Amino acid sequence: MSIELAALFTAPDRDAFLADLGKRGPVTQGRYLDGTPIWLVTGYEESLAALTDPRLSSDIARQSRLDVAAAAGLPEDVRPYLMKTLGAYDPPDHTRLRKLLSREFTVRRVHGLRPRIQQIVDELLDHIAGQDEADLIESFAYPLPIRVICELLGVPEADRDAWRAWSAALTAANLDAIATGARELVRYMFRLIEAKRVQPGDDLLSALANAQDRLSDEELTSVAITILMAGHETTVSLISSGASLLLTHPEQADRLRGDADAMAVAVEEMLRHSGPAEIAPMRFTLEPVDIGGVTIPAGEAVQIVNATANRDPRRFADPDRLQLDRPDNQHLSFGHGIHFCLGAALARAEAQIALHTLLTRLPSVRLAVPAEHITWQPGLQRALSALPVRL
Repeated sequence: MSIELAALFTAPDRDAFLADLGKRGPVTQGRYLDGTPIWLVTGYEESLAALTDPRLSSDIARQSRLDVAAAAGLPEDVRPYLMKTLGAYDPPDHTRLRKLLSREFTVRRVHGLRPRIQQIVDELLDHIAGQDEADLIESFAYPLPIRVICELLGVPEADRDAWRAWSAALTAANLDAIATGARELVRYMFRLIEAKRVQPGDDLLSALANAQDRLSDEELTSVAITILMAGHETTVSLISSGASLLLTHPEQADRLRGDADAMAVAVEEMLRHSGPAEIAPMRFTLEPVDIGGVTIPAGEAVQIVNATANRDPRRFADPDRLQLDRPDNQHLSFGHGIHFCLGAALARAEAQIALHTLLTRLPSVRLAVPAEHITWQPGLQRALSALPVRL
């Protein structure tokens, strides 16, 4: 019997769902959100093969099986801007776009942001430290990535509340709210890009908007929205789930306190064990492809499930156990190959600094509710509903 992918997003116990999925074999059949038959790749080696095989396209336009935009509730007028992300291009267009972005979104630029990330973390913790209780998501994990990614892109502070409301609408259950949020976000990004061309600043969007071999307006709008969304939501989830893991594994957290290098290793295990991106962007077979001994015909949709690959016992010893000093941790939470996440360095920097400083400055922080009361939100990525703590 094929498995319904939508069930992952509503499962009360996501780990149990994924464990059951992993037992079905490294390549199995399933159904997408709208019921369309798809192939699920859940094994580690099989996922690596799928992520690097050029016969699996990332371009939705090269297939006719799956209407991803309609399933997501996006109106037709904004689909080009919200569906044609960097991860939805194939070479040579992907190569061109990736080269342009990589030239501006560099490791050096991220390294230069680290002092500012630390400053924002300290400001947020200064506020939390004066309280008896707090929700670490609302007061810490959520505002940090918003401020960092908006400053990186050059989104004015006065616009951030509106942007937050529009981005939140994109994950709403109401299709009208999704459509409204999508349209407002696209309109806003068009205006912001034009403003950066007239009066550029020292930010990533200004650099991209005024590059000599610049992107088209559609490409730039799509890329900017992708960076804004991906650089925020997934990092919120990483920081909050990482904090939850530290609070529910105090014996491991004690070994990390004050050790920034150990925290960097620990963040990789958090990504493997409970990374926010449980599924990769959809791929489509351009011709018959053999993966893990299973031949997938041409024209089929292929969904790589990062979360099960990251707990494949053939690759990771005792994979369900959190081991914050785990060696050789080549997880797939940022993808692999030509579509490896461009923002990986920034997400790592934010999580490392946030969690290291949290343990160092608030050594007595503890959960305010029993661990079993901490629940995951329904949705496309692994995200906690709340993280109440006592200080």
